Amino acid sequence: MKVALQLYSVRNDCSKDFFGTLKAVSELGYEGVEFAGFYGKSAVEVREQLDKLGLQAAGSHTGFNSLVLWAEDRTISFNEALGNKNIIIPGLPQELSATKEDWYHFADFLNQLAVKLRAKGMRIGYHNHWAEFSPLDGERPWDILGKQTKDVILQLDIGHATRSLGSAQDAVAYLDKYPGRSLSVHVKDFSKSKGYNVVPGEGDIDWEKFLSACKRNGTEWLIIEQEEYPYGSPLETARKALQNVKEKLATV
Repeated sequence: MKVALQLYSVRNDCSKDFFGTLKAVSELGYEGVEFAGFYGKSAVEVREQLDKLGLQAAGSHTGFNSLVLWAEDRTISFNEALGNKNIIIPGLPQELSATKEDWYHFADFLNQLAVKLRAKGMRIGYHNHWAEFSPLDGERPWDILGKQTKDVILQLDIGHATRSLGSAQDAVAYLDKYPGRSLSVHVKDFSKSKGYNVVPGEGDIDWEKFLSACKRNGTEWLIIEQEEYPYGSPLETARKALQNVKEKLATV
């Protein structure tokens, strides 16, 4: 399994110097990055930087509106030129996710897009926050997506899932419930006392169990995301997070 950084973790640095931040991330030892915007750069420019730095595109968080109507083909073409194979929708607006029926419609949308992307050697996926594990008429949205979609990445954010379910063990179990579907996951710790102000290994999640579940279920990318910075700067926190994850990986 390879380790990437979700660039939302260093968004302020990216807004000041996108390519300089990519260089800093590569120097920390990350193998790839997951994008959260491109800061006005073209796909060709970004790909040149990745190649120069030896970084891989682990994915791109892409808003739902960028994948509907006129924007769909443009978004796919951009990611194709970038060399990114994993397009991940990071969440849905409230007006499209309020009912169980909304999630069934969204599953159909994902299936249609998956067929289109598969022809290009690409994949579509969805990333959870908290609402996906709160039942709607007796059914969790994450389970709707797990059962009603095919060839769609279920990008489990273990930190958000742990917060929503109230149990890290229950969150980890979702990797086994839908085997082979979490080709990328978000590596984020959570503590009932400190919230997200921890790095992996300092919160409530049993990382050996989580990483072992990822390994047996075919996860390709472990994507670290930090929403808070207990080690001062975003880059220093990203460094410590990577150090801890590599130490945990050595045990599984």
